[in-house]
Amino acid sequence: MSAPLVLVSHALCPYVQRAAIVLAEKGVPFERLDIDLADKPDWFRKISPLAKTPVLLVGDAAIFESAVICEYLEDTALPHLHPTNALQRAQHRSWMEFGSALLNSIGAFYTADDTALTARAGEIRARFQHVEAVLGEGPYFAGECFSIVDAVFGPAFRYFDLFDAIGNFGFWDGLPKLQHWRHALARRPSVAGAVRPDYPELLGKFLLARHSALSRRMASMDAWA
Repeated sequence: MSAPLVLVSHALCPYVQRAAIVLAEKGVPFERLDIDLADKPDWFRKISPLAKTPVLLVGDAAIFESAVICEYLEDTALPHLHPTNALQRAQHRSWMEFGSALLNSIGAFYTADDTALTARAGEIRARFQHVEAVLGEGPYFAGECFSIVDAVFGPAFRYFDLFDAIGNFGFWDGLPKLQHWRHALARRPSVAGAVRPDYPELLGKFLLARHSALSRRMASMDAWA
């Protein structure tokens, strides 16, 4: 891979984190360029038809959508993070899609009003139960080998560091394999390094601004008052 790489990013975007993790796991040098999605520059609109991050610039060429970026990196840089077996590789891609659905449930949770918050938490737990059922002994999704599925779930789990500090929503009860996986991912240097040091503060401010049931709970806490 000879062309310089630029990962066009947003500081809080979990999809950006996926690409950053894969780049780090493969040891591929890249520049990260954060933009303000509330005030998108014209040059970004030209390279991102969906007006979303991430976009990977490979020289003058642009690749958008995190799954496509991860697959491009898998095709062009070692070590491989997908299984070599075609069926297992397809199964991993299925769980990558499941990880995207989990992010949708997380968004519904942190924007929920008081009447829906418990139900949205239950939806997340139901998704977690599906994952628990397929996990082995770990420490990662496929055992000892870190995969792109891990790169997908690491950013999703990061939200729960803050959610757990706000209250006990019953996400983890009776799910020991999932908890073990979550903590193993948090310790992985590529996952930890996929966000800026001020990520927790930025996420807290973002959630407070949602004017949701969760943000009202945050506002009543000393840490966020």
